[in-house]
Amino acid sequence: MPTPTTSQTTISFLGTRWRLFGILLSGYLLMLMTLGMYRFWLVTNKRRFYWSHTQIHGEAMEYTGTAVQLLVGFLLALAIFLPLYGFFFYLSTQSPAATVYGYMGAGIFMFFLTGYAAYRGRRFLLSRTLWRGIRFSQEGNAWAYAIRRFLWICLAIVTVGLAYPFMVASLWKYRYNHTWFGDRKCEFTGSWRTIAGPYYFIYFMFVGFIVAGLYFSGAMTSGKAVNVEDFGDNLIVVGMFAGAGFVSFIAYFYLRARITSRMLSSVTIGKAKLVVRVRARALFWQQFSYTILVSIVAVMFLLLLGYIMGDILQPLMEKNETSLNEVLKLGWYNLVIFGLIYLSFMASLTMLAELVFGLGFWRLVARGTIIENETDLRTIRARGEESALVGEGLADALNVGAY
Repeated sequence: MPTPTTSQTTISFLGTRWRLFGILLSGYLLMLMTLGMYRFWLVTNKRRFYWSHTQIHGEAMEYTGTAVQLLVGFLLALAIFLPLYGFFFYLSTQSPAATVYGYMGAGIFMFFLTGYAAYRGRRFLLSRTLWRGIRFSQEGNAWAYAIRRFLWICLAIVTVGLAYPFMVASLWKYRYNHTWFGDRKCEFTGSWRTIAGPYYFIYFMFVGFIVAGLYFSGAMTSGKAVNVEDFGDNLIVVGMFAGAGFVSFIAYFYLRARITSRMLSSVTIGKAKLVVRVRARALFWQQFSYTILVSIVAVMFLLLLGYIMGDILQPLMEKNETSLNEVLKLGWYNLVIFGLIYLSFMASLTMLAELVFGLGFWRLVARGTIIENETDLRTIRARGEESALVGEGLADALNVGAY
């Protein structure tokens, strides 16, 4: 008896870097003119670009969020942070020991809060993402996720990274088992074993190189302190530590590709299943291209700075004087030019990162994804409403989340 064929469909991304470049360039210029207030409109336009150019079976996704929603959410998040700012000011008036412990505690709390903010931000983003008029949604408890994430990170630190596959699988499972598309719940079928093989292979290879380097340096056999300056006299030691560095470099691309591919391929929506393949070499070439472009931009800005500001800064360089009073003597006009050059350079780096990494990774995942049993998605009915604004604002204030 013949087995029924499985319906498959691919995801296409039709956006171009030139189109995104135009959005980013106009957005950064308007941000400068509005002292940063336009950033909420820029984020909205960027998301609409990504969503509208991503098609599943020829039908584009839709982002329904607005810039005003982002602005209101950010203002609500600032109201939450005001007591924290008051606490920081109070700490500055206390004894040095109390200040240190207070800031450490506040830092740990802020780190814990990033998990809560990321989950709430994901809920906001999914509730404003539609395909075929059907909305995604995120359920679950953001505080439960934040606690889970914080404890897993602590365990990963205590175990020197050995618990990492368990942490990744647990967090992915919580996120996707509480994700819905219309009235159909997603399910994550993966586990720590999904990525354990490649992770532990690289982990123990790295540890092996480090241990071998320490052994051949004599630090493990003689009990003497490690002296980095003596490593150069031992080619074997140099080779071991160079091997560890090489493994670390390759591991970033290899593990990111494997984790992305295998974990996303463990997501199902009813009978529909994702099959994702992201190649490590594609991620490497993204990094290589970004490094080359950043080097070119850095040289161009240095030449521009030297040409425009050389005569202005020469007196300070000759006197070796960089006090605030001397700098202010340059005049507000020259200081504005200097500030604009600096802001332009930082904006160029951010723009390059978005064009190379942001768009590049989105396109790799989209074009590397196949949806099996896609016809089952067409039986899903609409469900869910837009979530609250504060989650996105808090994620934005803490600089967590994506797109």
